[in-house]
Amino acid sequence: MKQLDLLIRSLGKFGLWLNAALGFAFLYLPIFILVIYSFNNSRFNAIWRGFTLDWYRNLLQGATNDTITDVMIWEALKNSLLVAVISTIIATIFGTMIALALERFRFPGRTILEAILFLPIIIPEITIGLSLLVFFSLSFQLIENFLGIRLVLGLPTVIIGHIAFCISFVVVTVRARVAELDPALEEAALDLGANEWRTFFRITLPLIWPGIFSAALLAFTLSLDDFVITFFTAGVGSTTLPLFVYGMIKFSVTPAINAISTLMLIASLMLVISALFVEQLGNQKKT
Repeated sequence: MKQLDLLIRSLGKFGLWLNAALGFAFLYLPIFILVIYSFNNSRFNAIWRGFTLDWYRNLLQGATNDTITDVMIWEALKNSLLVAVISTIIATIFGTMIALALERFRFPGRTILEAILFLPIIIPEITIGLSLLVFFSLSFQLIENFLGIRLVLGLPTVIIGHIAFCISFVVVTVRARVAELDPALEEAALDLGANEWRTFFRITLPLIWPGIFSAALLAFTLSLDDFVITFFTAGVGSTTLPLFVYGMIKFSVTPAINAISTLMLIASLMLVISALFVEQLGNQKKT
């Protein structure tokens, strides 16, 4: 019986390791193949013809093919970075304010506000994109009818859509950090004569700063990689990098797409590592 029990335990451990390995392979093997084929010396992704850096070199120096140039790529990247930076700053500021209000105060409508904030996290992105498109269409029509001002979709509408989507993630991340903060520290500062603003900037903000930074990086990554919401809210001249990659697929599927995706993957990984590093530093200071 003892040997049978040991055998069952061994098989159970092997099954857990195998399940984990298959799960990670399912998630990350396609990404690994994408990175490998970004160095493919062939215009077709399905055929491996050798190693080359030409696709990365073309992104920095020349045309990727006959119809798509590096100028288009960098213009799309500039739009993505502009949208991501502005939406991150605004979403982080308002998200932090909302997180502090929800965690520190009790006010009428608090439960309703919490439910509304969780909607962008729960509902599909395509629903958010369609809702924003309908909202902008009706709003622009009303403005044109009453004020005579004609507005169209563009980068401002994309930024508004990204803010509406990212602010919920900022609230959840920052609120988790605020919940760990001991209220006695703020009460001690108030007892020693500091007002609310001085207490916030000298006590609260430094303690929750790692959470704010992590939330900002998360919002930046979500905005930079977003496709669905951008697809419904973008107009002429507001093509972001994900939309540009989607457009490239319509022309030809070349390793240039893999190279762009690899660069975006590296940037996302750097942001995640930075967030984890800052979070670790904040925990060390807290202890």
